[in-house]
Amino acid sequence: MADSDSTFFEVDDAANRENVDKDIEENLREASWPIQLKVALACRKLAAEGHAETLAGQVTVKAENETFWSNQIQGGFSNATQGSVLRFDNEMEVVEGTGIPNMGVRFHLWVYRARPDINAIVHTHPPHAAALSMTGKELKIAHMDSTMFFDDCAHLKEWPGVPVANEEGRIISEALGDKSTILLANHGYLTVGKTLEEATYLAVQFERAARLQIMAESIGDIQAIEDHHAQDAHDFLLRDGVVFGTFNAWAEELLRDHPEIAS
Repeated sequence: MADSDSTFFEVDDAANRENVDKDIEENLREASWPIQLKVALACRKLAAEGHAETLAGQVTVKAENETFWSNQIQGGFSNATQGSVLRFDNEMEVVEGTGIPNMGVRFHLWVYRARPDINAIVHTHPPHAAALSMTGKELKIAHMDSTMFFDDCAHLKEWPGVPVANEEGRIISEALGDKSTILLANHGYLTVGKTLEEATYLAVQFERAARLQIMAESIGDIQAIEDHHAQDAHDFLLRDGVVFGTFNAWAEELLRDHPEIAS
């Protein structure tokens, strides 16, 4: 027993991190659910977190032949099901499913055109992100649970108006640049990802990061994390295994409590 303990505590940091990374990637993987179900699950998770108490908010995912999966505007996020998810083209015409997409997906098309590396976008107006957007302040990275946004969060400092016209799409896509998230002044936020899981994970965590910042600033000065620690945590928390494992855990809970989502 003593020899075993000695071996455990003598593993160097680099070897231990390599083992951790390997375990994550081997055991936490993308689920095989249909993309329509994943979209519905993303919408339901965002609704459960208070992101979409009105019809505002959109989730989109690239599909084939310059088309996109999305939630329909009818019913909002809270009532999304696999069967209610639709597919629209780059003229915002529905090519599969019923209903219509949220009109705000117009600016998503601008972002996709500017960022061919991304495959999914989430945009909502949750209360803490919206409150932060009213202050002119940027998101501060001062807690481990916020570090996925370190050096990866843009800030649009002036609201360009309701994002249903092309000018708003141009402005937002340019302001986002190569970042994965943007805080939109007097509005909310937008997250992008190479997968729907990543965009949703960032969306949920962005609201939580904004809430932490507002809570911390109410009691004192925020103490920043050192850059090298923040960058390391950013990279770790955005590993595919961490992202997929987190989304899958949320999804399994939702499907257990709300099996109608798969209908």
